[in-house]
Amino acid sequence: MHGPGDSSIEFLRTHHGVMRVPSPKIEMVVKPAFLPPALCADLIHLIETDRRPSTLADYNGDTAFRTSETCDMKVEEPAVREAERMLTDFTGINPAHGETLQGQRYEVGQEFKQHTDWFNPDGEDWEKFCSVAGQRTWTFMVYLNDVEAGGTTRFKSIGKKVEPEAGKLVGWNNRKADGSGNVNTLHHAMKVRKGMKYVITKWYREKPWG
Repeated sequence: MHGPGDSSIEFLRTHHGVMRVPSPKIEMVVKPAFLPPALCADLIHLIETDRRPSTLADYNGDTAFRTSETCDMKVEEPAVREAERMLTDFTGINPAHGETLQGQRYEVGQEFKQHTDWFNPDGEDWEKFCSVAGQRTWTFMVYLNDVEAGGTTRFKSIGKKVEPEAGKLVGWNNRKADGSGNVNTLHHAMKVRKGMKYVITKWYREKPWG
């Protein structure tokens, strides 16, 4: 049985329509139509009304590394509460271990270059971001709209591209079996070529978040 800050492929596969990505390098699932269209639309509206420039931990000096906008989703909003409820049911992870649900917005030309979601223990921001809640365990991201062109999420190490489709969820374990960060989770939110791209992302931690 997985711990309160963890999920498992076995648990995630108990949900209808969940597909495991067939790679020995990563624990990763995809679930089409996870969120219904009306909820996606409500979340997009919230992102539009409260967005700000995205930031980076362990800034590498590349001002074009992450060019999207971000929204910290307010839990008092009914749409956020419903998305959180659905994610808790789906992941089986104690919600106390979840970071604040975050929304992202990408215009044409915006991207987030290759990165991992786990934190480098040798990085200068490790103490700031991980001293209380520990390392990130799982990432779950949901696309909120269809993108006219571009906006693919590419996992180069495993040869996997996930195309943005409204309501589609993609989730992965950020760690290897020994608990260290899995470099095969390196992924690139590729440039939007036409239209807009909206997503929500939920990260979970080893210890309670707060």
